[in-house]
Amino acid sequence: NKQRTKLAVEKLGVKVPRGIVVDKGPDIEEQALHIFRTFPHPAIVKPVIGGSSVGMTLADSFYALKSGLERAFQIAPKVLVEEYIKGKEATVGVIENFRGERSYALFPIEIVPPVKSAFYDYDAKYAGETQLVTPGNFSENEKQELQRIARMAHDTLGLSHYSRSDFIVSKRGIYFLEVNTLPGLTEHSNMPHALKAVGSKLSEFLDHIISLARRK
Repeated sequence: NKQRTKLAVEKLGVKVPRGIVVDKGPDIEEQALHIFRTFPHPAIVKPVIGGSSVGMTLADSFYALKSGLERAFQIAPKVLVEEYIKGKEATVGVIENFRGERSYALFPIEIVPPVKSAFYDYDAKYAGETQLVTPGNFSENEKQELQRIARMAHDTLGLSHYSRSDFIVSKRGIYFLEVNTLPGLTEHSNMPHALKAVGSKLSEFLDHIISLARRK
């Protein structure tokens, strides 16, 4: 649940985007009109559950907002509407009991979607056109803070084995977006890139995760 996750991480003193949860009602157009009049836009509209940016929309107009709600409600009965924060997209993987650390944070990846994509949506993730800069072009302080928050989110939420937290690094600071509790390991996924950057092979990582699972 993306909203519950955000609230839990926010209690740790971490910045999160302003957002509201919308339950599916009988008149989506009326709901969209109310949100458009009372909530800052552009806004991000996404199902409160799920991953891979499925059902996610960047709404910069009333009609885009209405369409985004309809799309997200096809996936879940609750939708999260968040303020859009402009900045660099970042993601940080965390692995349990790896290389002598209880919660080992990989290098932050800077995600650079293709120009045609307004944000890191489903197509940008799997079309092979997104650049994954590892480690990302962040200051040393930003890198350390991204890793610190990712470790803290993993531990506080009681996640197992490995996870990946997503962020926006903006002029207003670092914003936590959400956490992926089972990050993908495909050729287009972020985790393999981050593993390679620290000199770890995917086979080593998989052996480690299997070993962790056998202990529990």
